[in-house]
Amino acid sequence: MKFCSLYSGSTGNSLYVQGKETKILIDSGVSAKKIETALDSINVNIKEINGILVTHEHIDHIRSVGTLAKKYNIPVYANLGTWNGIENEKSIIKIDNKNYFKIGEEFEIGDLKILPFSTSHDAMDPCGFSIENEDKKISIATDLGIATREVIDNLKQSKFVLLESNYEPEVLRTCEYPYCVKTRIASEVGHLSNAAAGNVISKLVEYGLQNVMLGHLSKETNFPELAYSSVTQELMNNGISKNDIELNVASRIEPSMVVNI
Repeated sequence: MKFCSLYSGSTGNSLYVQGKETKILIDSGVSAKKIETALDSINVNIKEINGILVTHEHIDHIRSVGTLAKKYNIPVYANLGTWNGIENEKSIIKIDNKNYFKIGEEFEIGDLKILPFSTSHDAMDPCGFSIENEDKKISIATDLGIATREVIDNLKQSKFVLLESNYEPEVLRTCEYPYCVKTRIASEVGHLSNAAAGNVISKLVEYGLQNVMLGHLSKETNFPELAYSSVTQELMNNGISKNDIELNVASRIEPSMVVNI
């Protein structure tokens, strides 16, 4: 399998996953042009995309899903709650390209087996995904205020995880956000902090996790070096050394390295 974070952050998100025969996007929260350009940079033609999975209906995850589906005749996959939340984009997607899944029920796109699981976020029915191809599993978990037991259980046995590391608590506390926004971000239906991300990773190392990319960093309350440092410190606090896990940080503004799993 291959993975690339095309864009990941509070300003827009889109991820690329490739199996032996199948290529998909998870979310399309930036412009269609940006996604096309990012895919070109890793030698993938947008016309080769076999489907777009949608985690939830917030604009930084669905900005161009309708445009891409219409322009390139790409199937879109979302649960009922999310479909109900993306009315504007849904209206331009052909009926044949609208696909519904249910949380906890596995479905397939080509040779990829996909299992959606619930995340704790202030959206209609937000989810993450575990994706398997042959004997390999990767998982995507962003936009979650807390890592519930369900989330942890679904991330187990993943060789690679794209995990949210959204904010640093002290930076959030002192930033210029209104109090209500700060409260929402730090709530159980908001986002995952750097330390919380490190704690999740620590739990997963014993279940075979080898490679993590921190994603969905806030532009205002985090930055890559801080996320990396804080998560590394949390790992060390839990007895996990740098040799136990490969750790990288996804960029908000450009594609990541292509990770081979």
